[in-house]
Amino acid sequence: MAARTVTSTARVLECLPALLRGDSRITVVFAYDPTSAFNNGVLDLLHDSGCRIMPWSQLETVTPDLILSASENIDVPEGDCPVLVLPHGIGFQKLVPDSRAPRSRLSGVVPDSLLESGRAWLAVSHPDQERQLLATHPKTAGRTLLVGDPCFDELAVSLPRAAAYRDALGAADGRRLVVVSSTWGPTSLLGRYPKLPAELLAALPYDEYRVAAVVHPNVWAAHGSWQIRALQAEALEAGLLLMPTVHAWRSALVAASAVVGDHGSVTLMGAALGKPVLLAAFGSDSVPGTAAACLAQAAPHLDPRGDLRRQIEDAVQSHSPDRYAAISELAFAEPGLALTRLRAALYRLLKLAEPTSGPPAVLSLPHPDPPAATVTSWTVTTAVTASAAGHPRVTVHRHPAAVSGDRQEAAGTFLHLACDEAERDHRLTESASVVVRRHPAETAVSALGWIRETLHRLPGSLVCGVPVNGNGFLLGTRGGLITEATVTGPAIDPGLPAALVYACLRAGLPLDGVLMTLRIGDVREEEVGLRLRPRLPSDARQ
Repeated sequence: MAARTVTSTARVLECLPALLRGDSRITVVFAYDPTSAFNNGVLDLLHDSGCRIMPWSQLETVTPDLILSASENIDVPEGDCPVLVLPHGIGFQKLVPDSRAPRSRLSGVVPDSLLESGRAWLAVSHPDQERQLLATHPKTAGRTLLVGDPCFDELAVSLPRAAAYRDALGAADGRRLVVVSSTWGPTSLLGRYPKLPAELLAALPYDEYRVAAVVHPNVWAAHGSWQIRALQAEALEAGLLLMPTVHAWRSALVAASAVVGDHGSVTLMGAALGKPVLLAAFGSDSVPGTAAACLAQAAPHLDPRGDLRRQIEDAVQSHSPDRYAAISELAFAEPGLALTRLRAALYRLLKLAEPTSGPPAVLSLPHPDPPAATVTSWTVTTAVTASAAGHPRVTVHRHPAAVSGDRQEAAGTFLHLACDEAERDHRLTESASVVVRRHPAETAVSALGWIRETLHRLPGSLVCGVPVNGNGFLLGTRGGLITEATVTGPAIDPGLPAALVYACLRAGLPLDGVLMTLRIGDVREEEVGLRLRPRLPSDARQ
């Protein structure tokens, strides 16, 4: 197996175990080719996966029975063993810089010399790709194998678990997950709009949306994770799920409520899975006539300077799952059979009989781990109206403070800054009107002690809250009132009942023996009972 870039190495690692499961006749060795400008991270990936590794130069001294690669741009040593090249994206849809000459080339096509040797076989996912190659690279005649796309098959079989993946990524209880997908290069989404993830997080209410970013491994390899995290620091502080470069992006794409992307394969896969798609960028390096180019004509384009929330919501509400079915049919022929066909091709080239255990299984994806920092400060907007039941209703919209900018109170609303006690920026906690503690207090006495200490330590705070007893909260005010709030539904973030109490104080509403409706954005409503407890001692209010 030729390991040259993270992209190509990961693609083989994702399908190879299913192809060779339990077959002791075959030994796999990973030959590391360090010549790519995007080789950073390959050795880490191989070591983390437990692979046996040899230097590329050693290939000249061994006699492999097959060289397998998902990178076409490899210098294969002399010999007669076949070379099977898998696509590391969808087909041949992008022009990329040619490392061998000052020109562009079609991504995915091996050098003419390897085609002329009769050793190369190119796996394709659709017959149209064979015709495309014949028109642009005649030497590929007779050197293609119609296999399909194992990655897409795995994504498709995992769709029934989309809700579970959303839950794992923090988008439970009706929240939507927006996946931002960027390929690499100056015409990519992040190449053109590097601040778009932060701007989406600023536009989409925190309690109604999560935002995940799937960034092409070449970007990570070229710039390094430190640089990417530095550039996306505000977005990360606002809760951006920056998906790991390998494997985890797949479950995030399956979980997506909408995809904001570009001309990369991940965006096209999202469309083929039936997801609403908005194109924030689409580069001229996309190849005309391909499925990706057709998507550019069919999908709505995002205006980065427009109302981002409205555009996302319009795309979701107007979408039908079969909207891009015709485009999917241009990219994937007979989905579901890729592993079976690929295993047959691999064993045929190895001149071995296939195992008799039946076709390889397409397994659903594992649950992802949420790779997000915890948001610890919010700009909170509240509004008080009457509910259908006749008692007051407080509607709460929260946006991460890291991306909120300078918001102003609108008519009929109250605006405040809220912080978790874990907030690291002391300027925010010292300016916050509401301070909460995420972890429950063991007893009411310890909760009151925390409220007393916090009000004393932060003289700018007006309300402090801490969870106690499951769905109960204790909330203290600068004026010495202690309010017990009991929520009837599932557990909620303590910042929400604290926002309700803050709104009641601003609106002059009573806090004792009342039932109120807490409306959490447009996601859900919960009934909250309020009653006063004994006041704090006067020294806590100084």
